[in-house]
Amino acid sequence: MEHLKTALISSFAIWLSTPATASNDFVPIYEKAKFEELVVGRTLRLGLFGVELTVSNDGTIAGKAIGSDVSGTWSWEDGLFCRTMDWSGYEIEYNCQLVEASADQKVRFTVDGGKGRSGTFSIR
Repeated sequence: MEHLKTALISSFAIWLSTPATASNDFVPIYEKAKFEELVVGRTLRLGLFGVELTVSNDGTIAGKAIGSDVSGTWSWEDGLFCRTMDWSGYEIEYNCQLVEASADQKVRFTVDGGKGRSGTFSIR
């Protein structure tokens, strides 16, 4: 069970363990106001891990992943979404991520300022 939690934390820490790919369907979001308009107060859903998160305007993140609570904080720094989270007692390290949005109500977060792996959420 411990190795499963470690693997899930690693995957969840980057929102989803898929390689970042170029896509014309996604447009980068560099302005905090545009990010807040699109994401804040809405549910971000990633079905693969049963993830449902809400990013609030008070700088908090709350939700569930694989049936366990997720909490965290976020800020907007130099055009990037920066966050730290806790998943069921496991710390998910601070990371700043490129945010991109698509016309079909999806948002993609790419770790390491857009240079790492990415995860795509449905916006509800």
